Amino acid sequence: MYLTTTVSVAMVLFLIGLECILLLSAHHLIKNIRENLTLTIVMTSDADSTSVNRMQNILEAMPATASYSFISKQQALEEHITNLGEDPTKFLGYNPLYDSYELHLRPAYANQDSIAVLTGRLNALPYVEQVLYQEDIVQVLDKNVNQVSLILAACALILLIIAWILIVNTIRLHIYSKRFLINTMRLVGATPWVIRRPFVGRSIRMGLEAALLTLLVLAGVVYYVQYSLHIVLFPMTWQNVGVVVLVVLLSGLLLTLLASLVATGRYVRMDVEKMYEI
Repeated sequence: MYLTTTVSVAMVLFLIGLECILLLSAHHLIKNIRENLTLTIVMTSDADSTSVNRMQNILEAMPATASYSFISKQQALEEHITNLGEDPTKFLGYNPLYDSYELHLRPAYANQDSIAVLTGRLNALPYVEQVLYQEDIVQVLDKNVNQVSLILAACALILLIIAWILIVNTIRLHIYSKRFLINTMRLVGATPWVIRRPFVGRSIRMGLEAALLTLLVLAGVVYYVQYSLHIVLFPMTWQNVGVVVLVVLLSGLLLTLLASLVATGRYVRMDVEKMYEI
């Protein structure tokens, strides 16, 4: 019975740990999209070295700047020839491309409102021709991030409620066979906490063992997905691993603690006659 209950709790904790991994994976994916968002700042055709240096100083001073790179007219022409196999200078007689900067934003500024303010300020500069970025990606990202967050939060809440119900019922079945022992302890004058203490301690130990079993299974699943299927769920940093371990351990300990208190409380308060009816 103890083994069955431990495995049952571990299965519930596995779902909670899996939900935590999905949340971290979604956060990692959104962060990558925001970090890879690029603004192309195209300089005017008459922009000289002074204007280019001023633009560089402005980018370095902006809090939204994560990194930037300068692409000269000649470098842009060489990339154009490499990518398209055509040299526009042969039939135009001049280089039609302009100097530009590739700006990578910090994730906190990679949203529609911040980019709109930023592009407005940059476009107002006299030596900036235009600012280009993937506006459709920003719109989709801003629209879906809140929806995804709400859906995952709702799933986590529903899963937590289900986990609570399952663990309470599982531990209640585990304590069911001890109901007459609980009544005997009541008859000899044991206080409610003295009666509950051995069951609570046993349930906490069960929750800890179930959590450790769950972490072993989750580690195997993550290793298989990332190293065998080559699907990166989230960076294997100490911070991310610590979050998963902490969530599973706390869930196992707190849920079994509360469930054991609820389950034993039922039999501590129950009349002797009713013990024969259930």
